[in-house]
Amino acid sequence: MKYFESVKEYLEFRKTVTDKKIGLVPTMGNLHEGHISLAQRSMEDNDFTVVTIFVNPKQFGPNEDFARYPRTMQKDGDDLKALEMRVHKKDSTKEIILLAPQSINEIYPEGFSTSVKVNGLTDKLCGLNRPTHFEGVTTVVYRLFKIAQADRAYFGQKDYQQFKVIDRMVIDLEIPVEMHMCPIVRDQDGLALSSRNQYLTPPEREKALVLPRTLKALSFLIERNPWSQALEKVTKVRAEALRDSKWQYLQFLDADTLEEINDNTRTILIAGAYQARGARLIDNILVERNA
Repeated sequence: MKYFESVKEYLEFRKTVTDKKIGLVPTMGNLHEGHISLAQRSMEDNDFTVVTIFVNPKQFGPNEDFARYPRTMQKDGDDLKALEMRVHKKDSTKEIILLAPQSINEIYPEGFSTSVKVNGLTDKLCGLNRPTHFEGVTTVVYRLFKIAQADRAYFGQKDYQQFKVIDRMVIDLEIPVEMHMCPIVRDQDGLALSSRNQYLTPPEREKALVLPRTLKALSFLIERNPWSQALEKVTKVRAEALRDSKWQYLQFLDADTLEEINDNTRTILIAGAYQARGARLIDNILVERNA
C-alpha cells in the first residue's frame, strides 16, 4: 500500500498514473467498517483507491470535538492493508493509496483564505445546529478533489445531506468526478456506524437506539400506507418522539430536493439527529413513496 504524508509527493505520483482509474474516499480517519465498505466499493470500480485521512478543522464548530476527535493512524493503515490483501486474492492489480497529510498547511497552505459555500441545501437539518459545518466540508472536499484528481468519489448515506451538498457543488462547479453514495453500515443493534459512537457509555448507547428505531417505525408507516394516510400517522409519531428534548430534528423530506414533500416526490428521506450525552448522532432512511 502506497502512503503519502505530502501532497507534493502524491501529485508527483499522480503524474505517473494518468492511464488509470482512480477512486477517492475522503475520511477523517478512525476508520470503521463503514469506511472500509466505501474503500472496498472503490476498489471494485477503479485501479487505484485514494483514501484520505485528514481531521478537517474547518468543519468543526467552536464548541465541538476537534481536539479530541479520535486519531488512530496506525490502526487505520493496518485496516486498509488488510482490505488490500483481501482484494488481492481476487485481483492483484487493485491498489490502495493512503494520503494522510500530517500538517494542516498541506491542505490549507499559509495565507489560504478561500471557502466554498453551497446555498439552500445547507440551511436545514444539520445546518440549523451547525451553521458553519457544510462550508468547511465543501471547502475541504473541493481541495481533496483537486489534489486527488479522481474519476469517482465515494460517500456514505449516513451523511445524506452532506452527499447532496457535495453533489450540488460538483454540478455547479463542473468538477469532473462521478459521485457515488453507498449504503449505511450498521452495528448489530441497528445503530449506524460512526467514529463518535465510541464516546457513548453503554447506557447512553442503549438510549440512542431510539434514533434508528424511530426512523424504522416511520419508514414502516410510509411503506404500507398511501401518502395521504401515512402523513397523518407519521406526523403523530414524530410529535410523540419530539417530546424527548434530545432530538435536534426529526423530519421527512423530498429526498432529491430536501424540500417539503409534494406531488412530484418519489423518494422520501426520513432523517434524524439525536443528541446523546456523549455524542451527537445522525441517521436516515430512504423510502419510496406509496402513492
